[in-house]
Amino acid sequence: MKNKRPTEIFKIYLLISVGFLLLNFGCQSPKTNPSTSLKAKSELIKNTVLADGHPIAVWSKSNSNATEAILLVHGRTWSALPDFDLQVEGEDLSLMDGLVAKGYTVYAIDGRGYGATPRDSTGWFTPDRAAKDLTIVLEWISKQKEWKSLPHLFGWSMGSTISQLTAQRNPELVSSLTLFGYWKDSDQVFPSESEATEPAMTPTTAEAAASDFIVPGSISQKAIDGYVKAALKADPIRVDMNRYDQFNELDPAKIMVPTLILQGEFDPIGPTATQAKLFTRLGTAHKQWIVIPGGDHAAFMERPRAYFINSLVNFLVSISDIEK
Repeated sequence: MKNKRPTEIFKIYLLISVGFLLLNFGCQSPKTNPSTSLKAKSELIKNTVLADGHPIAVWSKSNSNATEAILLVHGRTWSALPDFDLQVEGEDLSLMDGLVAKGYTVYAIDGRGYGATPRDSTGWFTPDRAAKDLTIVLEWISKQKEWKSLPHLFGWSMGSTISQLTAQRNPELVSSLTLFGYWKDSDQVFPSESEATEPAMTPTTAEAAASDFIVPGSISQKAIDGYVKAALKADPIRVDMNRYDQFNELDPAKIMVPTLILQGEFDPIGPTATQAKLFTRLGTAHKQWIVIPGGDHAAFMERPRAYFINSLVNFLVSISDIEK
């Protein structure tokens, strides 16, 4: 923020303030089926999409009245189900269920080596290959139903940069882009990497699984224990990733689709300076930056869950209104 002119800083924080005011005082309930609620449940279905011959697991939950779809992209360490469809008795934690209740059909991808998707012959997960897989899955989703619009794309943490890369390359495939827990400084340049020979295939740990829950009291210990159990079951071996230099292709100015930045107030992985730089450089004029009060890197599973979901859905509704 040191290099920002005072007027730029004022504009940034004015936009954040307006976002808070809209959410706290002016936001109406999204235009969804009135019979739905955040507690609605839907059947979980595993789909297999072939990406250049490799099977990619894509999980889905449907709202029978849905006219729009959203694809969720997980982060660096854990796969779709622990991240986006955590089921713990007596708790509402699933982002998939929350969005289905708001009237959407929801898809969540397991990247190569994650969850129900096997590693490919290289043994490595790379940004370029992940973005190509996302492109194929987005095309597949568009063919599943006569949707009112193209799919919305949501990326969390590492998934936010994979999603950004995909939307940058293929803006014609998405209605919108939502980035949560965005971690990469827009000026950061990674050194060139060569293809590594043997992946380490290191076991994952309970400590790592619990590390995203940062704000004390934001989520119950029962829920944390449930997440750790689900994460270790789905992803017992840490996926090996290389070619971070492929992220050097990222350029916010080339993002021309409507974009929402969601930031947890206490998220150390997605700090304010990083979000500010990203927001000001986005090429699209249709953009919002919303801070989730009390949220950290896993805000959509924690106490601010309803606020998070309403923030996301209100943005998606605004896009639908423009497209009419």
